[in-house]
Amino acid sequence: METVLETKNINKYFKKPVPFHVLKNINFKIEKGEFTSIMGKSGCGKSTLLYILSTMDSDYTGELYINNQLITGQDSEKLSLIRNKEIGFVFQFHYLLSEFSVLENVMLPAKKLAKKTSEEIEYDAIEKLKILNIDHLAKKRAARISGGEKQRVAIARALINNPAIILGDEPTGNLDSYNADNVFRIFKELSEEKGLSLLIVTHDQDFADRTDRIIQMSDGQIL
Repeated sequence: METVLETKNINKYFKKPVPFHVLKNINFKIEKGEFTSIMGKSGCGKSTLLYILSTMDSDYTGELYINNQLITGQDSEKLSLIRNKEIGFVFQFHYLLSEFSVLENVMLPAKKLAKKTSEEIEYDAIEKLKILNIDHLAKKRAARISGGEKQRVAIARALINNPAIILGDEPTGNLDSYNADNVFRIFKELSEEKGLSLLIVTHDQDFADRTDRIIQMSDGQIL
């Protein structure tokens, strides 16, 4: 198996207001094409862990690897590049720019990466919208589409740079059961057909039960 993401003895402390050991010896691997969920009570450290895995927080001890490359200790410029290229993000809120069209929103991370021409990026963006069955919305302003559609646009945007892994923080937390089911189905297809790895923080037991594996967290530890 090909390992896409690995943590070795990750520990995290908050210094204020009092010293607090928030993550304790976090060790796990995510393989290529694996669809994994993280569950645990609020405050158990799930979001803190996701923030470290996303390379946004580099104040921890231990080691983080993405595609067998050591990420820990890289400078902020390198981290920004890795984050944009290797990691796709899907949050509870879609964070679309409402005055931009659906197509423009999806193109943004690729424009930032600046590895392709505008024409190539537009072509890629349309292809991603097709995967999610929303290419007919390409020219619509993001403000004018439904909540379920917005979350699918957010997934298309997360896919634009062909990342190694998708990290999700409660991506169905804001959706009704029909749309939540839709998002699950899309994730499942991406993992099975495109070999994409997904690591999703969720409170939805039904969602988690249908993933390949559940990582249970409690008090900053993996159970």
